[in-house]
Amino acid sequence: MQISRRVDYALRAAIHLSRQTGEGAISVAEISKVEAIPRKFLEKIIQDLIRAGLVVSRRGVHGGYLLGRPAGEISFREIMEAVEGPISLNVCVGDPQACSLTLGCSMHHVWAEGQRRLASLFEETKLSSLGAGPFLLARGNPPQADAAA
Repeated sequence: MQISRRVDYALRAAIHLSRQTGEGAISVAEISKVEAIPRKFLEKIIQDLIRAGLVVSRRGVHGGYLLGRPAGEISFREIMEAVEGPISLNVCVGDPQACSLTLGCSMHHVWAEGQRRLASLFEETKLSSLGAGPFLLARGNPPQADAAA
């Protein structure tokens, strides 16, 4: 199992926006450059995030994109589902009627528990919980630990 590039890029873009408090709207060009996301692909992802109400656009000279809500209120799960739909570890968990073996399947409880844990982790992880991390390095600023030394 692997997270798609679409989800990875959506999360990276949203995290980038979450770190922009007080700096105004951010352009797709900046997000694309700093986060190493192909611009055309990012434009499509941003549109999905706008439709979900997670990102808003601002027009004009200082236009660009901002989070639609505070970073502490936006979960990984919301972002993931905005770009790819509901998270489903296995088809039988997402749609039990899609598998004729669900009732007698010895693996179903494992898939169901895995689904519950993944959904919980992604729901509990908020954009605001990720700190500054590599973003500071991309901007040419030293990490906090080095600044104190």
